[in-house]
Amino acid sequence: MVYISTILVILSVLFSAGLKVGDQAVDFELKNIDGQMMSLASNEQAKGYILVFTCNTCPYSVAYEDRIIQLHEEYAPKGYPVVAVQPNNVQRSPGDSFDKMKQRAKEKGFSFPYLIDETQEVTRAYGATNTPHVYVLNREAGDRFVIEYIGAIDNNSRNAADADQHYVQDALDGLIEGKGVQTTKTKAIGCTIKWAS
Repeated sequence: MVYISTILVILSVLFSAGLKVGDQAVDFELKNIDGQMMSLASNEQAKGYILVFTCNTCPYSVAYEDRIIQLHEEYAPKGYPVVAVQPNNVQRSPGDSFDKMKQRAKEKGFSFPYLIDETQEVTRAYGATNTPHVYVLNREAGDRFVIEYIGAIDNNSRNAADADQHYVQDALDGLIEGKGVQTTKTKAIGCTIKWAS
């Protein structure tokens, strides 16, 4: 009995640490702002994804919105669309409610899925801690996606024009060109995720 309890504790610790570069991405089924459920496997044409944990209310997320839109516009045609996930508990952050998500997506003209993680289980599984927090996924075989990069979009959270290191863009270019990803992890800068009490 003690042995089983120890294993459960170890598994719990490992699970809470989240996924790492090289791990298989956890698929999910989350509700998009159009009311439809979406999973990674649902897009058979995708070569991978730019999975972004982001929200409406964090100033860092707002500062990165145009860059997220640009990433989608540039890389979706190359097989790597953006999938945005709103991870915050809406009781703690009412500005991130499903209705507010729909409103924000309409205002900004999001052309990518904007999903809500109501239970926060997906966010915990990935180990996202901030908004925005990015995971670049690459399809290996069938519906198996592998994490190739985790972290920030670039090295300037305030002004896109002042960024001189474009981590997500470089990772995607490396994958598309068959050169691999040189920088696989950076620190995600942003607001802490608002967890349920």
